[in-house]
Amino acid sequence: MSDTSTTPVHAEPARPEPARPMPGDRAPGVAIVATGAITSQGAGTAALWGGARSGRVAIRPVQGLPMDGLGTKLGGEVTAPLRPRGAYRRPDDFRERAVDLALVAAEEAMAGLPAGLVDPDRFGVVLGTCNAGLLSARAWLAAGASGAVPDHRLPALVTPQALAEAVAAALRLRGPVLAVNTACASGANAIGWAADLLRQDRVDAVLAGGSDALSDVVLAGFNSLESLSPEPAAPYSADRQGLSLGEGSGMVVLVRSDLAERHGLTVLAEVAGYGLSADGYHVTAPHPEGLGAAGAIRAALAHAGLCPADIGYINGHGTGTPKNDPAESSAIRLALGKETAAGIPVSSTKSVIGHLLGAAGAAEAIVTAHALAEQIAPPTAGFSAQDPACPLDYVPGTARPIAAGAALSNNFAFGGANAALVLTRPALGHRPPAAGREEVVVTGISVLSPAGDGVSGAWRDVMGRREPGGELAGVRVGRVELDPEPYLNRRARRRMDRLGVLSVVATAKALEAAGIEPGGEPARTVGVIFGTGTGPMEAMERFTLPVLGEGPAAADPAVFPNTVYNQAAGQVALNLGLRGPTSTVSVGHATGAAAIGYAADLLAAGRADTLVATATDTLTAQVARAYTALGAASTRGPSGAPDGRFLLAEGSVALVLERRSVAEARGARILGTVLGYGMASDASRARLWDPRGRGLERAMRAALHDAGLGAEEVAEIWLSAAGLDPADRAEAAAVARLAVDPALRLHAPKTVLGEPMGVGGALCAALALHTGDGTPALVNSSSLGGTHITLAVRAAAAGTTRTEGEGR
Repeated sequence: MSDTSTTPVHAEPARPEPARPMPGDRAPGVAIVATGAITSQGAGTAALWGGARSGRVAIRPVQGLPMDGLGTKLGGEVTAPLRPRGAYRRPDDFRERAVDLALVAAEEAMAGLPAGLVDPDRFGVVLGTCNAGLLSARAWLAAGASGAVPDHRLPALVTPQALAEAVAAALRLRGPVLAVNTACASGANAIGWAADLLRQDRVDAVLAGGSDALSDVVLAGFNSLESLSPEPAAPYSADRQGLSLGEGSGMVVLVRSDLAERHGLTVLAEVAGYGLSADGYHVTAPHPEGLGAAGAIRAALAHAGLCPADIGYINGHGTGTPKNDPAESSAIRLALGKETAAGIPVSSTKSVIGHLLGAAGAAEAIVTAHALAEQIAPPTAGFSAQDPACPLDYVPGTARPIAAGAALSNNFAFGGANAALVLTRPALGHRPPAAGREEVVVTGISVLSPAGDGVSGAWRDVMGRREPGGELAGVRVGRVELDPEPYLNRRARRRMDRLGVLSVVATAKALEAAGIEPGGEPARTVGVIFGTGTGPMEAMERFTLPVLGEGPAAADPAVFPNTVYNQAAGQVALNLGLRGPTSTVSVGHATGAAAIGYAADLLAAGRADTLVATATDTLTAQVARAYTALGAASTRGPSGAPDGRFLLAEGSVALVLERRSVAEARGARILGTVLGYGMASDASRARLWDPRGRGLERAMRAALHDAGLGAEEVAEIWLSAAGLDPADRAEAAAVARLAVDPALRLHAPKTVLGEPMGVGGALCAALALHTGDGTPALVNSSSLGGTHITLAVRAAAAGTTRTEGEGR
């Protein structure tokens, strides 16, 4: 550790804004106090709402991209100037459009909040995206394909977390910084997760929303699926011909309602609840009866403490495709009841701005909030004839007055991921039911690593100092060797990438270890919180390179669905029969810890009985080259001395988490407990890490506070350290200020096993539970952009349990 005489900084967590006590059976309200947007309607929320309210279609011939070879010339293209004030790290001659869109919307939203009202340490960011920095990835691949040397700064703009961290750094927000990539449900999922963070008192304010940019790659993908409409999309209409793609960003600032009241903030609407579910039906098509989507709607109502009759307006998913619109109509009728659903106006914002993919849920939530505030249901543009399969009231023609205290906003995605938001009018004074905080336990663990199958193999390699010995693109790596039988046969694997294969096998093994049969009836209510740091790079390369070389005709419809980050979660649900809540998070190298923390919060609040937190990342030659360009990947030989960089590895780790009462009722083996967790960010534009480790120290102290522990009660810390000198020194400084016991055990398994990218936090948690002696442990994870998450866990007492059938 570094010199313990270092001056302590933030010795205690930042003082939270005091919450006003709520009645014992009600949770704090979450208020939308500011919004920002940029869409094809123009820059600003006023342009978005004005266009939606009037039914003005802003789906026009695309000017900024080649449209030759596509089944449409149209899109919801942003033509307003993109001039964000905030700066971010990028090549001198390149801008990442998804970041620029996010910053423009974020800066508008933040301008609506009084400066200095919220401590930056207590101000979080939750960003949803589908394609993330795809244009940066495209530029990297295109340069390599042409024989040029790609700019070394491009890889740092590719992932979802890169977008979130760019926004946080530009605005200097140092609370939790998180990215969601539940495909087209990302924006809604981000707002729901942000509201959770407020109710759990992890933050005082959150900037939440989504951003996605148009690209020739995405257009070619949807064109290969024959999904694009030659005319502006006409959702729900009998003559609809498909969807219109769009781009843009929507952002909201959320605070607790009591804080808004205390400071006299104008509240546009309140986030009363949200619901998540998995179809487990098909990689792209929705369940035709809308079963999964109906589950998300029911879950949102239950979370909000409302009944179907309370809903007075629905902002529908409404894409305009032949299968999606009837499935959503069936889901609404199934969830709300046919008679109730028949009396609720439903409209699609996608009819005027196109499908914004990961930003859709955020932009549509903003429209929904304004609809409630002004008591106006905006129309569905282009609706001309009723389809018998879509028998609801879709507000054709013009807007109409409503009398609604609550509204629903639906978003459904590739991979069968569903999200529904419930918003309420502030005048309603509604507060959702208070959630309990039941203890969350771990009942199953699976580890697939270069050390083999099982957590004990990984631990043996750590103890024996056996490093991975593979090589890829000149980089020292550890690869997973795996026979996926009997979990996936050859036919099932035919259209899957390695990200999906590893995720299915790891999750199945964890369920078996927990005594839950994959595909069995008990598995139907189980959900999956999936995490990946680098995402589906294998599929992205396979799909993008032919398109760059030959145009849209080379787009492979069998590969395109695998290019979305949440596709592996969809494969897990589909192949293992899981229908519970699902979300995909992508928080860089802190992803595994984020997935465990999110799953634990959902369980503790009673939102599910059992969830699997699965984290997976795989290696390709391009991924290895990208880490080399960033100066992070070691190129030393098997006997070489450490060179200040980490060994790269891949892997998949799954933990089955349950509410303690559920686990005990079914007689499950309890391997350990998730005691709590903490999050913080360095939010630095000048460098990736605070060299003094202040962000990580705040995350560790927040985890201790959440777990109700003193630092002296912690017996060991599982470090994020993997061999990258600047990050490891910062962590050492943070630990030195926290440590009070000279006998504190410090473990750094990734310095031996390699850095498995987003899997690291889950791997270290699995090792902590496998080797622990019943005393609390902290598990650190840090992204390469300065986001820090610390888990507090406690293994079952030594000798009282076994992991994966193996002794400790």
